[in-house]
Amino acid sequence: MPAELFVDAVIVYAVVGAVFAVAFVAWGVSRVDAHAAGAGLGFRLMILPGVAALWPLLLSRWIRVRS
Repeated sequence: MPAELFVDAVIVYAVVGAVFAVAFVAWGVSRVDAHAAGAGLGFRLMILPGVAALWPLLLSRWIRVRS
């Protein structure tokens, strides 16, 4: 039972991360980092896995920039 809950939590984390990563790479990265504003598609695809893994940290930074 605890192993199933752990696997379910990891799956939820990964799905939320993937959805957030697409949105962040499309709209958020240029707001959070001024140097990434002119970045092309190659850069955005390169950072996609890292954004998906670190989505809680990047979400908090994106919220701080917006407010």
